[in-house]
Amino acid sequence: MTGRPLDVVTLGEAMVRLSPPNHQRLEQATSLEVVIGGAELSVAVGVARLGLRSSWVTKLPRNPLGRRILNQAREQGVDVSRVVWTDEGRAGLYFLEAGAAPRPSSVLYDRKGSAASTLAPGEVDWRFLKGARVLHTTGITPALSESCRETTVEAIGAAKRAGCRVCFDVNYRSKLWSPKEAEAALTPIVKMADVLIASDAAVIWGVEGEPEDVLRELKKRFGVPVVAMTVREDIGVLRTRSTSLAIAEKRYRGSKSYDIEVVDRLGSGDSFAAGLIYGYLLGDLQKALDYGDAMAAYKATVPGDANYATREEIDRLVASGENLRIQR
Repeated sequence: MTGRPLDVVTLGEAMVRLSPPNHQRLEQATSLEVVIGGAELSVAVGVARLGLRSSWVTKLPRNPLGRRILNQAREQGVDVSRVVWTDEGRAGLYFLEAGAAPRPSSVLYDRKGSAASTLAPGEVDWRFLKGARVLHTTGITPALSESCRETTVEAIGAAKRAGCRVCFDVNYRSKLWSPKEAEAALTPIVKMADVLIASDAAVIWGVEGEPEDVLRELKKRFGVPVVAMTVREDIGVLRTRSTSLAIAEKRYRGSKSYDIEVVDRLGSGDSFAAGLIYGYLLGDLQKALDYGDAMAAYKATVPGDANYATREEIDRLVASGENLRIQR
């Protein structure tokens, strides 16, 4: 790459998401909508939408589905020059049934043997992290395979040596591994993080209580400089209220609580992470929470995993703190 250095590098799998239209069940569907989904890719897209320079690292099959996934990143201005291509493996799939109360949304994974799960140490030259500001990854990546676990550790170690800070989102997936397996694998990784997003901490480490107490305990236990989480309250059918909290040298709380009309909840946590990283890189943790909350709120109003908000829209929402009316 040429030009200014990278702001954010993300590492992780993206998959093809297939969903029946109009809240249909899979067994009644005659067509499926195609969307690309993946936590770390969504973060790379989110920070790019906010004006940061981002790069996404993964491993893709050299076939039309692999190219379709890559195009999702490329069309949003995310650098894909470090993607590893392979003639083996496949693109992971997942099927999403959108629920309607009282029926919950549900996800069916078909990702075994995916190309991304075969990513191994030595396949990426992590020296390109020199000059980058943040490496972001999640607990999903080390859950995919032992080689992905080792690659995650390799990437974080390289980031620390390069002076690149590490943001880690626990992002626990019960369909990938057990809490006990996650605890064993993630504990040493979390101790290397500079920023920890810990909304799933209770499941893995058994840390319970009020959100602030949970964050203080995690900060004390793992020595992470910044620990954050989102706090969500469902307030009706397809409506939710959200805000956030962080503990660093002092406590920070999101300035505003948004009442959200939910169109698609998937990807909201990743949008929060993108906004958090944006503010963190500005050196302002209060702004990090405010932008994280605003990004998460906007994402829930848009179908698909990626956030299509503009920085100007997020700036207005952060400045006003209100649900904005039609723009004319």
